[in-house]
This record gives sequence, C-alpha cells and structure tokens, in this order.
Amino acid sequence: MTDTDSPTPLAELSRSWDEIRKNYQVSDNTQYDREVLDCAARLAAGPGAESAYAWTLGLVVMARYLTWLPGEGVIRAAMAALEATDTALRDRPCDHDSHPYRNHDDEDDMYIAELLVQLGDETAEWDEDRPRDEWRCPRNVAGFARIVMDIVDPGSVSDVPPRLPVEAQDTIETLSALLHGYPKPWTDIDEEISSQAGNLSTADPEDRAGHLLVVRAVTWYAVSGMVRTKSVLDDLVEAVERTLPHFADASCAHEWHATLPGTGPDAAELGVMLSSPGGRGVYERNRAESGRGAPLENVVCPAYMAEVAEKSLTLLNERREELFGDRDTSRLDAEYLRADGRLEIEKIAERLDNKSRNEQYADDLGLWAARCYEQADDLERAVLLLAAYQTMEISYPSPPLAVVRGVLATMRTVAAAPRPEQCAHDGEHPTLRYAKFRKSLPHFYEPQTHPSAGDPVSPQAWTCPRFAGTVAEKCISGLEGLYEDLDEDRAAA
Repeated sequence: MTDTDSPTPLAELSRSWDEIRKNYQVSDNTQYDREVLDCAARLAAGPGAESAYAWTLGLVVMARYLTWLPGEGVIRAAMAALEATDTALRDRPCDHDSHPYRNHDDEDDMYIAELLVQLGDETAEWDEDRPRDEWRCPRNVAGFARIVMDIVDPGSVSDVPPRLPVEAQDTIETLSALLHGYPKPWTDIDEEISSQAGNLSTADPEDRAGHLLVVRAVTWYAVSGMVRTKSVLDDLVEAVERTLPHFADASCAHEWHATLPGTGPDAAELGVMLSSPGGRGVYERNRAESGRGAPLENVVCPAYMAEVAEKSLTLLNERREELFGDRDTSRLDAEYLRADGRLEIEKIAERLDNKSRNEQYADDLGLWAARCYEQADDLERAVLLLAAYQTMEISYPSPPLAVVRGVLATMRTVAAAPRPEQCAHDGEHPTLRYAKFRKSLPHFYEPQTHPSAGDPVSPQAWTCPRFAGTVAEKCISGLEGLYEDLDEDRAAA
C-alpha cells in the first residue's frame, strides 16, 4: 500500500469521494465540504510529494461537487492546492511518451475511485492499458490537476483534453427531457426556454452560433402550443432579432453547410456543445475520431447562421400571432353554413369526431361556433354549444389563447343562465362520446335527412337548459387556468 499520510485507508476514502461524485448536486453539505477540504489540505501540504497522485485524483472524483454549491472557501482551497501541484510537477523529467490524462474525458471520471484503490495497492489486480508508473508520473498528476481546474473554471488552463462544462452537460440533460416531452419534475418550462433566449442575447461572439442553435431547438417546442405564456415567445423573438444584425452582412465561400439535426433534443445538444470553447473542442475531437460530421466552420458559418436566424424568427412571429393574436373566423361561414344559412351539419359532426385527424380543424371550428352562438336559434345553439365543447376536447396540445378566450366567454354566459330544478323531458341527455354522438347530432338537427342511431334522444333533451349548463361548466373547468391572461380577464371582469 502506498503511503498517503492518512490514517484512513485509501479504499475507504475512495468510496467516500465517489459518493460525493454521484450526489454532487447538493448544497450546504458540511460533510462533503470537510472531505473536499481534507483532500485539498493534504495535497497542499505536499504538492510535489509521492502521494500527490492520490489527493489529486481524489479531487478529480469530487470535481463536479465543486461546480455546484460547496461551502465558502472550499473552491478556493481546492484550486490553490491544484495550482501548487501543477507548478511543482508539470516540468518534472520523465521518460514516458504520453500520459493517461491526455486521453481522459468526462466519461472516465466514474472509474477513478476504483482505479485509486488499485494504484495504492501493488498487490491489487491491474487491468488498465497504461502501467501504474504512468499514472503516478508527476507530469500525469500535474495534468490531472489541470483537468480539475478546467472542470471548476472552464477555460482557465491549457494542455488538457477538451471537455464539455458540467453546466452544459446539465443543460443538455434538462433540454433533452423537456424536448422529448417528459421534463424533469423540477424544470420550470417557461423559465428554461426564456433562459436560452437570454443566453443568446448576451452570448460572446464566439459562442453566439451555438446559442442560436439552442434557440432554434427550443423554438419548435415553444411554438407547438405546449407553451402558454406569450412572454416566452416574446423573449425568443427579441433574442433572435438582437442576434440577426451580428450575421446580417456575412458572406462565405463554402460550397456547402452542415445539415443540422431535425429533432429538438439532438438540435439542442449540438447547440449547447458549440456554445463553449470546451464543447467546440469536444466536437472537433469527436469528428476527428469518427471521421464523420461537418467541419466546425461549416456548422457555425455566419452566413449560414443568418439563414437559421431568419427562419427561426419567421416561424416565431407566425406562430406567436396564431397562438396569441386575434383570429378571424369569418371565412368559416362559407365552410360551415349553407347558402340558405343553415348549418353544414354533416361536415360539423364529422369534425367533432374525437380523432387526431380533426385536430387541424378544432381550434377555428370551436371559436367560430362560440361566436355564432349568440345569434342562433335554440336548435342551432344546441349544435354550436356542443361543437365548441367537443372541439376543445379535440384540440392538441391545447387551444390558443384567442380560442380559449372566445369559447370561455360563451360558456360562461351559458353557465350563468337560469336553469329549472328539474328537466322538462323524459329520458337521458345525449351521449357526447363515441360513434353514437357522431350519428345522433345530425339526426337531431335534421331528422328528415339523417336517420337515427338506435333509440334517438328527444329534441327536448338536446336543448335542455340543465344539459347546456352542465356542458358549459365542464368546458369552463377544462379551460380555466390554461393561460395567465385568462386569470387577468376574470379578475378584470
């Protein structure tokens, strides 16, 4: 066993350090702080000693914790010890052609704790490609000291393998989960997307293209209808508008540009990778090793980024208007009204079938029905009310603000209307699901033209005020709370 000047066996220390690596995303953990400080103090006491390899590799294991929220003075103590070690060891003579640190990347961090035990015990089985003496070599120890410094303060040192900053790795994981449609429980979706807009607005010139590619990725999610806060889209629009002038006059002599990823998670990962010097280094290394991928300059070409920014801005502006602007439904009179002014009941009923093919019609049909309700007679009001209700059930992922606002106005009027204590008809109210509704609605509206589906529900049941009130209340319950602006509308009313 190599002497580490510690009463605690290296195997036990390694287990403790590895626990910190696995649970690095904690704050105010005094036990973790003590272990890091103890390791740093022992390294600082002998930065050029034979045992320096153990304490340096110990800090490699715990490095991620130093990027999170360690206690006051912990980072300072660790960095001072690492700098002293690099100074003491980096120019020591050795006969090695290379050292393990030169090929070490973030995926290898998880194996260091186990490796330490083998390094400290000459009798332990050794299954590494590189011999023990290369791992313990002073120059290798200095290299790992620099790796830790680069993890804690990205870009602060040279002569280390490129590495994606820990914060960038966390961002990739967060955005991947979000853009796959399964955000982590603690992710504030609006805040996360807006933060990417903020990162683009304040990006350094060399990082700007990467941040633009991240915004390109989150834009697809933001305009899909999953985001119900207009200010998020406003933030994205503003960020891209502020970015465009930086690329506006760009030109290039490239014969081709990279084909960018077409899925949100992959597009976001590429953007995050290209948003830091370390990430760009990883991109170039991966490309060199795999022989695949476009040269970096063909990816971040300013002329190409101008095209990306223009397309993203166009999409954002168009969808922001569709999602949050006023919607003109007057054109739908020609689609849902006959020449004699009566409803195109067969087409309406077909589009109220709760199938994915009808999602494309739901928002506009629902708003049109709600707007027509006030001027309709009792027969048509029953159809229009159910049309507005059913389309809100079909809309995916959720109806836009203008649609919700218009439908809610009608539903609140219906829900507030007086209702008798008892229904004036015999039998049940209409079924609003399945094929029976699809067949029954046209029969109710035009019984002479459309045959009934089984035992027909009486016309009085379709026009029953109690039934209308129940439908309206259920619709209101599903729509209220979708948008912050609706809460403001209600408060104002």
